[in-house]
Amino acid sequence: MHYVATKICRASEIGLNGNLFGGTMLSWLDESGAAFAGYLCRTPNMVTLKMDEVLFRRPVKISHHVRIYARVDKVGKTSLAINVEARRFDFDKELEELVCSTRMVYVKIDAQGQAIPIEDRLRATMDQSMNDLTQRT
Repeated sequence: MHYVATKICRASEIGLNGNLFGGTMLSWLDESGAAFAGYLCRTPNMVTLKMDEVLFRRPVKISHHVRIYARVDKVGKTSLAINVEARRFDFDKELEELVCSTRMVYVKIDAQGQAIPIEDRLRATMDQSMNDLTQRT
């Protein structure tokens, strides 16, 4: 997986039970996934089409650092399916613990908001990277 972002949980993002609001986490995942998709497609014009189920495995508390990672799962004609996961970093143990993960689909669009193809050159590069990853595992 590729490191995409780090977020720090602030007091203003905490709910009544003392945990990060789930909606805030979903926003972090979506923003990070879209940034990764845009980077790969060489455009800021990526929109979210779909987010799969998200299971919140661990709570996030005030001042926790959350690292977000992403990996391309599938390349379509106009879209990318990306696996995105959030990991809470424990400074004392120097380890990351999975907080949640999901699969998201982003579509490349033009200035009018219409879906446009991902360049063949970029698609071939992403397909090759996915094949290399599959062969190593």
